Amino acid sequence: MSAQIMSETSNTKPLIRARNLGKSYGKKVALADVNLSIPAGRIVGLIGPNGAGKTTCLKAILGMTTFQGELEVLGLHPQKQRNQLMEHVTYIADVAVLPRWIRADQLIKLTAASHPRFSTERCLELLKLTNVKLTDRVKSLSKGMIVQLHLALIMAIDAKVLVLDEPTLGLDILYRKQFYSQLLNDYFGEDRTIIVTTHQVEEIEHILTDVIFVKNGRLALNESMDEVHEHYFEVAVSSENAERARQLGPMSERSLLGRHVFLFGNRSREELEALGEIHSPSIADLFVAFMQGSRA
Repeated sequence: MSAQIMSETSNTKPLIRARNLGKSYGKKVALADVNLSIPAGRIVGLIGPNGAGKTTCLKAILGMTTFQGELEVLGLHPQKQRNQLMEHVTYIADVAVLPRWIRADQLIKLTAASHPRFSTERCLELLKLTNVKLTDRVKSLSKGMIVQLHLALIMAIDAKVLVLDEPTLGLDILYRKQFYSQLLNDYFGEDRTIIVTTHQVEEIEHILTDVIFVKNGRLALNESMDEVHEHYFEVAVSSENAERARQLGPMSERSLLGRHVFLFGNRSREELEALGEIHSPSIADLFVAFMQGSRA
């Protein structure tokens, strides 16, 4: 299924709109016929295996690469109007690159002088939640502390769109949970949209409003979390009912504690209740089911 996040008949203009978005590197197709319509007030998980095209999609949104098709972000062309766009879009890459010689306080002053929507006060508040001191130089910080400093700088910018590419890479689980809690409670709002990619799918599932799976440069799934819960079911089935379940054409099957667990995306809840215990699948299990074809 590939239902769009926002209906084309909605009166709300999307923050991000793509039509037949494509990108090729020579003969290699990175993106093909990608259609997106993402409004404000959404947290979108962009999930795919390595090389699937999700980073290329993010680069196109950020104006960091050429593309075919149509793409608007905040009503702007990402490449032709990139300077104007980047006043309202922020980006956290999987690797935070900061000058090693600079102190944290100098970096804050530099950011404040170069970005009109940066809040020094907000940045200082965020840094108080970390172990980074204002007098620390980047070269003296651990990898995790550098990420903490980078996150504080980015989250102190009042942006309409926040793009997170593996934002908590290098952080321990305590800070990862703290980061997502701050993101949800202190940063996210109805006028902002967040796009996040990560391989730690289980850690972001609870904050997502929408999920997109990218497979071989195309969108394999593009639905809201509400739609996912309506369309997909996992059924724990005893051995006696396993063959009946297989005849219904499940997307995947796995064994768990002596029972067969089937994932369905083409059957009603009422039809499946006779087979066994029904649950909503995790995003990780759903992702594996969608990707199995390409892995095979």
